[in-house]
Amino acid sequence: MTLVLGALGWGGPAAAQAPSIVVASTTSTEQSGLFGHILPEFKKASGIDVKVVALGTGQAIDMARRGDADVLFVHDRPAEDRFVADGFAPRRFDVMYNDFVLVGPRADPARVRGQDIVAGLRKVAASQAPFVSRGDRSGTHAAELRFWQLAAADKGGGYRECGCGMGPALNMAAATGSYLLADRGTWLSFRNKADLALLVEGDPRLFNPYGVMRVSSARHPHVKSAEGQRFIDWLLSPAGQTSIASYKINGEQLFFPNAAR
Repeated sequence: MTLVLGALGWGGPAAAQAPSIVVASTTSTEQSGLFGHILPEFKKASGIDVKVVALGTGQAIDMARRGDADVLFVHDRPAEDRFVADGFAPRRFDVMYNDFVLVGPRADPARVRGQDIVAGLRKVAASQAPFVSRGDRSGTHAAELRFWQLAAADKGGGYRECGCGMGPALNMAAATGSYLLADRGTWLSFRNKADLALLVEGDPRLFNPYGVMRVSSARHPHVKSAEGQRFIDWLLSPAGQTSIASYKINGEQLFFPNAAR
């Protein structure tokens, strides 16, 4: 599943020779609309096209491990730390954060509404309520599995894995009246909410940080290190951080820059 973002010009040889990089990233950054907002600004500042391959975080990391990307931009901190420790990137940088939310039917038959994600999942399991899991090794899926482990509960007979991205999982939950763990950015940008409502938020355990890493040229000599580093430097710069913060839907900010931390 590949999404190419950036300036796709028809202006002749000069345009065809524009430098470009490949960024392996998550479906949440793409489906929320963030890349569509920030990448034109980076292209204007640098002249570099960014080609984004939007996958679940686990698949994005696999792609970067193979050397098929120049930059990795994902949200699964334990997996990111392993990626660096294994020598596939020289360093990880904080870029931004948002949070996860539990959504479900507005009537909330499992009575999960509140600020405790673990208690909410226990109620979903106890009531055998339908629950859609991405089941795709994404950062959201990894977080969901951590929360189920904390809940120490059987997932219940209504648990279903779709093996799909955040948008399709939300569509499935909307169509079936199911509960679902989502990242706030994609939830806010999701147009087909049907009867779904945000039910659990505000638990500190729902914190969702995003990191960016340049794929190691020592491991993969062909990667475009200089161009990749320019993209990372821009993301971490005041201009990049301001661009991230300025992305809003209906006046609500989707991502919060934290490179200065």
